Amino acid sequence: MANTHHRRLAVTVISGEDLRINDKPIKNNAFVTVKADSHSSTSLYDSTKPDARGESYPYWDEKLPVDLPAGSRYLVVEVHRRSSLAGDVLVGTAWIPVSDFVGGYAPENYQHFLSYRLRDAKGQRNGIINISVRMVTSSYKGTSSSSSSSVPEFGIPMDREKNSRTVTGVPIWYPNQCKS
Repeated sequence: MANTHHRRLAVTVISGEDLRINDKPIKNNAFVTVKADSHSSTSLYDSTKPDARGESYPYWDEKLPVDLPAGSRYLVVEVHRRSSLAGDVLVGTAWIPVSDFVGGYAPENYQHFLSYRLRDAKGQRNGIINISVRMVTSSYKGTSSSSSSSVPEFGIPMDREKNSRTVTGVPIWYPNQCKS
């Protein structure tokens, strides 16, 4: 069973599109920070290395670990440009709802590929960020946790000898299905 107090995410920051500062394409040195919205003001974040060549279409393809505390509703992705004169300048922010990649019918370790519109400090559209998000589970890649049970909570075991995955079906009933 997953820890309900915090979850670990593997966020891969893939690329950005049409990034601008003051309506001008950025030249270089864009980097991304990723963190969970937190009730605490000391929220931890991780960041990519600055992209030196991508200009307004940077490419990072960097995996960042992110802790997602219980109660977090958003994953906050910020794109900045590093400048020797002005310091780090915010290019845009995307607030990604946790519900977009947690819950639903996808398995817990499913990798979601997501693209979101960035908004600058004034709330104006300012490019797109492309990321992938995967929930890191203790049973992923064959590792096991002492707190996890060998019997699935629901579903039918596929092959206990090879892995511990389960198959889950959801019945869907349509009204008036058997009309003659």
